Amino acid sequence: MLVGLLCGCGNKYEYIPKDIEPIAVEVVRFDSAQLAVRADSAYSDISQLYADYEAFMPVFVEGILGVPSEDTAYFSQLYVDFLTDTAMGFAQTNALAQTMFANIDTLQTALNTAFSRLHYLYPEWVVPTVYLFVSGFNSSVMYYDDMIGVGVDMYLGSDYPYYNQVVYDYQKPTMRKECVVVDVLKLYLSYHMAYNSTTNRLLDQMIFRGKQLFLLSQLLPDEPVWNVMGYTQAQWEWCVHYEQAIWNRIMQKRDLFKTESTVLSSYLNEGPFTAEVTQDSPGRLGQWVGWRIVDSYMRHNKDVSIYDLLNESNAQALLEQSFYRP
Repeated sequence: MLVGLLCGCGNKYEYIPKDIEPIAVEVVRFDSAQLAVRADSAYSDISQLYADYEAFMPVFVEGILGVPSEDTAYFSQLYVDFLTDTAMGFAQTNALAQTMFANIDTLQTALNTAFSRLHYLYPEWVVPTVYLFVSGFNSSVMYYDDMIGVGVDMYLGSDYPYYNQVVYDYQKPTMRKECVVVDVLKLYLSYHMAYNSTTNRLLDQMIFRGKQLFLLSQLLPDEPVWNVMGYTQAQWEWCVHYEQAIWNRIMQKRDLFKTESTVLSSYLNEGPFTAEVTQDSPGRLGQWVGWRIVDSYMRHNKDVSIYDLLNESNAQALLEQSFYRP
């Protein structure tokens, strides 16, 4: 019974035809250029980076590393220390990142496919340029002025030992190369999908996040649902197994219509578990249930388009018309 239920989310109804105009996403190998900087010529090499990557370099230096962009000499010295450091694991990490991301054909194909599907739905949305970089454990994905940066050093595998000193255990499952495209699309959609609730109840937030995840599943139809959610397979299976109990708990506590920030953050934000439900649960259960509601709504309303879904601002009506009954 459980195996059948695992396919329940991620509606397979075709909202996007197969013969759509292909889009090629520009992926810039800034990571290769930055790791080519040499200690004995750092100042001139970094000056060249400013010239070659005029748009992205200031964003990288100021926004990601938090260093004044105009002080090239100061940054050059810091950068040499970063390149050669072994105590914090930067040198080892940079070398592994170069190896693991030497070939990005699979990543490029996945980005092309996802943004081709998104461009079909929303041709007015600008397709971003994707910059790969090494962040010194500072950033996984960032978005600025139609540029999306991907810190490849944050996707070296959930069991990479140096992550023990920079992240919590519950953050590690998505720190894999396979999660890059999902994270890029999630970030992109968070900037382009407007949250238009005036009441900001838990229900409104759940449905909004559920819409994002539903659209993401349509852009990445071959991606396992747990990857789309940012869960492990075991976490997804736990949610499916206890779905009725999760919903009953939410209803018994009358949390759907609460607006307190502590309740919203418990259900929606990253964390080791969802405190309002049980410490045995994964985090972000409110998002997961929101996706299940939206998926049920779309399965019960075949005439509703994705545009209709995203424009529907009445979360209560959507819940009622979803016939969600776990």
